[in-house]
Amino acid sequence: MTSYAGLAEVAWTWVLDQVQWDDDGPWIPEAAGGEKPDEYRDGMHSGIGGLAHTLAEIRLTRPWTPDEQHLADAIADRIRTTIPGETSITYFDGLISASGVLTALNEPGSAAAVERAAEIATPDGWPESFLQKDAYLPDAVANDATLGTAAALLGALWAHRHGEDAQPLADRAADLLLGEQEELPTGLNWQFVSRRFLQEQPLQMPNFSHGLAGIAAALAVAGVEFERPELVDAGRRGAEHLVTLGILDDKGFRVPRVIPWSERHGDEFTYNWCHGGAGTALLFSALEYAGVDQVAGDSPLTWRRRCLDGVRNSGIPERLYPGFWDNDGRCCGTAGVGDAFLDAWHRDGDPQDLEFAVRLADAVVERAIHDGPSAYWRFIEHRNDEPLLPPGVGWMQGAAGIAAFLFRIERVLDGSHEAVERMDNWWALRR
Repeated sequence: MTSYAGLAEVAWTWVLDQVQWDDDGPWIPEAAGGEKPDEYRDGMHSGIGGLAHTLAEIRLTRPWTPDEQHLADAIADRIRTTIPGETSITYFDGLISASGVLTALNEPGSAAAVERAAEIATPDGWPESFLQKDAYLPDAVANDATLGTAAALLGALWAHRHGEDAQPLADRAADLLLGEQEELPTGLNWQFVSRRFLQEQPLQMPNFSHGLAGIAAALAVAGVEFERPELVDAGRRGAEHLVTLGILDDKGFRVPRVIPWSERHGDEFTYNWCHGGAGTALLFSALEYAGVDQVAGDSPLTWRRRCLDGVRNSGIPERLYPGFWDNDGRCCGTAGVGDAFLDAWHRDGDPQDLEFAVRLADAVVERAIHDGPSAYWRFIEHRNDEPLLPPGVGWMQGAAGIAAFLFRIERVLDGSHEAVERMDNWWALRR
């Protein structure tokens, strides 16, 4: 059998070689050889904070080395120093990211991040700098689970589960989301950014990362944890609308990544964590966790399996044609899908989920680029003259996140049932 952990160790060593230091602590470039980031230096997505999540996976595999412990301490120190002045709440790079990083390292400071998030809320929520563009009105806020109000709700839930008093933030975020819902004959909908903040017609991204599926999932689990059944019902009604947006056939269930879709958006459907069935399944896991019996006449379990079937029958991880499945990372590619199938196996024990995760891991192994003692991955942008992209370093789009998946699957195949719970998957691991 392929030593997935052996490749993971080599790739992780390469990641550690990319870590650089200045007076403010450690940092990594987004891609090997890059400059220190002007923005997003510390976040989970592509910054130094994301390495905390790989370290959490390693901790279940083997003890940390002294150098890894030193790095973990330095990451925690760096993240804590940023909290008092942070003005973003996002899960990818802001205060919610900071909370997730610190809890991954078992370090204090999450409470300060949650308190800061509640403190900086405006009457409409949390305006973000990336929304200050021509498409948006001033002080626009997002609703989604990674960059918007639902991210604040997920962060409050996560802090609450770790013993922090996050009720004020949770109530604020949940009430804001209820206020932004769109009532439709088919159920409830949320835009990435509500229509009242838009200069032009909305472009919906209804799957987990930026749209309806992630928002409804956050509401459903929040309703259980904070004993607010109206939030569970809102999540259920969101799912009722979501299933009307997709296609259900003998290949499973899938929802377009963009509505309205046009050819300039690439393929209408994808199958990853952010915009595809691997992530959308998290909504139905959330409804299972919340005790919802039915969505559109079928159980949440049935809909979850349909999402996973849609992924399994899609043709991934093969690169069937230019532009199809050119990414092996956690956010948009193979490692993230593999982790989702391991979560499903962890919950259900279905051998076909583990078999598919192994198939994805084998593809990751095959696509690794070995450079002397190092290994990394280069994704593809087929429209570029030079289609191979520089090797990414961090958690969501780089070798750190891919290595974590390989560490985990080796552990599973060795008989371990331990899994790292994170802010975006804990309910998928629990019955």
